[in-house]
Amino acid sequence: MHDAAVDVGVLTTGHDVADARLHKVVKALRERGLTVEVRGLGERSDGPDGALVIVSRRGGLLRRGLRAAALPWKSSARVLLTLDPDLIPATRVVGRLRHRKVVVDVHEDYAKLLADRAWSRGLRAVAARAFVGFATRLAGGTDLTVVADEHLPPWSARHRVVVPNLPSAAFMPPVADRDPVPRAVYIGDLRESRGLFDMVEAIGAAPGWQLDLVGPVAHPDRSRLAERLAAPDVLGRVRVHDRRPPKQSWRIAQGAWTGLCLLHDTPAFREALPTKLHEYLASGLALLVSDLPRQARVVHDSGAGAVVGNVDQAAEVLRTWAAAPALIDSLQEAARSWSRTTSDAPDPYAALADAIAELARPSRSAVPR
Repeated sequence: MHDAAVDVGVLTTGHDVADARLHKVVKALRERGLTVEVRGLGERSDGPDGALVIVSRRGGLLRRGLRAAALPWKSSARVLLTLDPDLIPATRVVGRLRHRKVVVDVHEDYAKLLADRAWSRGLRAVAARAFVGFATRLAGGTDLTVVADEHLPPWSARHRVVVPNLPSAAFMPPVADRDPVPRAVYIGDLRESRGLFDMVEAIGAAPGWQLDLVGPVAHPDRSRLAERLAAPDVLGRVRVHDRRPPKQSWRIAQGAWTGLCLLHDTPAFREALPTKLHEYLASGLALLVSDLPRQARVVHDSGAGAVVGNVDQAAEVLRTWAAAPALIDSLQEAARSWSRTTSDAPDPYAALADAIAELARPSRSAVPR
């Protein structure tokens, strides 16, 4: 794929090319006949099928800042789609000077997320909040502003569309019968505030259970996790798989009894609705979630799991389920039933691809400058 022929350039300074939402968006764009390049992090082989994938190595905040300033200039795509707030200023400049269309995908509340980052303290936090506010205002002035949830800023934009993180059947394996041995799974970023150590502690207090953790472990938590996994009560029962592309991640989930989501009550997570909940349900897994409003509502509506307030309660639920496998069978059937009732909803990624195709169309006969 030659760069001059590319319709959409997906740019990210912080996301791995294995990112599930990135894969879903690119798949929808390719199904519209658009050519796509992806410039991100990670392994090229983990990128979405059918796209030109260009990867860079990870680095610190300085390297990321320099990359954010340079990356939009490297793409000759007709439409530039950015996934990170630090890319928005330079992408807006490139869009104006090179007459490119600009799309921003806001899939998290970046201002609230800063409170969950160890580096965001003191003057760094003040500067980061100011920059995120500036970038969010810029996002509202782009050709298309995409948000993953109605409550995410910017609330006012030239053209704002909501594209929720819903499961994509293309990445979900067939629903499998549960394994003979009780097994829990978690798929997503791994850090303390996302319940990393709560999940391990719950497994440690629930003999017989196994746990698969699929996702990158935050650097500050790695040594503590390694030490904890060497302890006798969890030794050999918790497996860490690191980041995997979507299809590989959900193959690991096949046969599990429950999907975990023990998010802490932080500003970023309090009103969040993690994608993995719907994906767990689509995989036929029982849910075990922390007591946050929107997570609890999914469990209540589906009837497919349990809501817990702490690690002790999570461990008690796991022990109860291990002692009564028939209860897990009924919860998994509720998950499959709920997923079937919601599977006919319109595909939000298809609607997004249509909107981006419309942006690309006017310039398709022109040669990018």
